[in-house]
Amino acid sequence: MVLLSGGLDSATCLALVSRWGWTVHALSFDYGQRHRVELSAARALARKYRVASHRVIAIPSLGALGGSALTDRAIRVPKKALEKARIPVTYVPARNTLFLAFALGVAESNGATEIVIGANALDYSGYPDCRPAFLEAFERVAKLGTKAGAEGGSFAIRAPLLDMSKADIVRLALALGLETGLTTSCYDPGKGGRPCGSCDSCLLRAKGFREAGEVDR
Repeated sequence: MVLLSGGLDSATCLALVSRWGWTVHALSFDYGQRHRVELSAARALARKYRVASHRVIAIPSLGALGGSALTDRAIRVPKKALEKARIPVTYVPARNTLFLAFALGVAESNGATEIVIGANALDYSGYPDCRPAFLEAFERVAKLGTKAGAEGGSFAIRAPLLDMSKADIVRLALALGLETGLTTSCYDPGKGGRPCGSCDSCLLRAKGFREAGEVDR
């Protein structure tokens, strides 16, 4: 079960597990995000990698809660600065907790035992739900709170990019043959989904390609 946002990291995870020969189910979320164009990218990637299934789950109530520049248009997306001193306003409250909970439910229904997320704890925006301790804790929740777990089964929460720099992720993506142009990373896209080039996510992506010595196509 791959959490597929349509961004570079999740697409790299999809390309990686597809290379492993696994039967892959992909899961995306429509949660009122201002960068909803990412769902089109997720659908294109799911088709390209011929996943066994691709579900887009709507969580409108997540966006309605507000508190994030990604779901509340009254909050400006910061530009031209990578903020690491504090948790940025692009953090969406409890987003990965909810995404993993849905993924766990779908995985249990489908008999899947591996949940793959493109979380990164090294070259990232400072989100607390991308940390190893959080992912380890959720794996324990999956064991304790499911029928499969109670009957002796288990679920693995895999984050293969967790300790990689963005440059390392770019190198891996290209080595796997990922068409990076199919992915989108911008938090505040313009008309037609054109990336702004100056939000936190755009800057991190550009930094990764630059340090990898590659061109973002």
